[in-house]
Amino acid sequence: EPAATGTTAPRDSNGNEIPVYSNVDLTALDPGLFYTDERGRIQYADSSVKIYSGVDISVFQGDIDWDAVKDDGIDFVILRVGFRGYTQGSLNEDANFRKNCENALQAGLNVGVYFFSQAITAQEAEEEADYVLSLIKDYDIQYPVAYDWETIDYDNARTDGLDNETITQCAVRFCDKISAAGYTPVIYFNRSLGYFNYDLSLIKDYHFWLAEYKGHPSFIYDYKLWQYSKDGTVNGIDGSVDLNISIQDYSETESVG
Repeated sequence: EPAATGTTAPRDSNGNEIPVYSNVDLTALDPGLFYTDERGRIQYADSSVKIYSGVDISVFQGDIDWDAVKDDGIDFVILRVGFRGYTQGSLNEDANFRKNCENALQAGLNVGVYFFSQAITAQEAEEEADYVLSLIKDYDIQYPVAYDWETIDYDNARTDGLDNETITQCAVRFCDKISAAGYTPVIYFNRSLGYFNYDLSLIKDYHFWLAEYKGHPSFIYDYKLWQYSKDGTVNGIDGSVDLNISIQDYSETESVG
């Protein structure tokens, strides 16, 4: 449960009271030091904090010139490895995952992956983790393996009405399995999911990947990755693409593959 504080509870931009956890690290980054450079990429105005530039990619981006992506200053890519359907709940591989992974690695990019989850039980989340591990085992995955559970706002979904305890336990089970296999798990969420669905005190040992589309993040807790735009442009990719930064060089950490 969120810890009680003697001060006024912080509120988000909609005026909602943010849960306060005494045991979850706050971000040490100063939102005011982020800035957008002439190419539309986020930078940080403190040279002691190194920023790595990245994109996340699925089959929807089509064919990609990965050498051009690398030459455009991109350090890492997080590829959709697969997804669970939101109606029937089947597990599916992203149609371009293998091609993207092989070509991105060949171009010299650091590669991570994400799985779009629609798990409704912790057992299903573990099944998703096993599925991901089977798909990435032959590749040199240096960057994190991300758990991306989302609510479906545009249709009826099997996850509708899932309680927060189950949402949190699904993430725990997925990340535990990924971590045990020697990879770095991260949990992807927007501010609403992070503040009001996940019990952050139960997932605090895993890194957070924040989705917040603006020039200065407002999320108060520690995050290692930030998806700051969904309509970025990068050479070698047709159309718009999600832009990210990493505040950690995951390529320097121990990995398997």
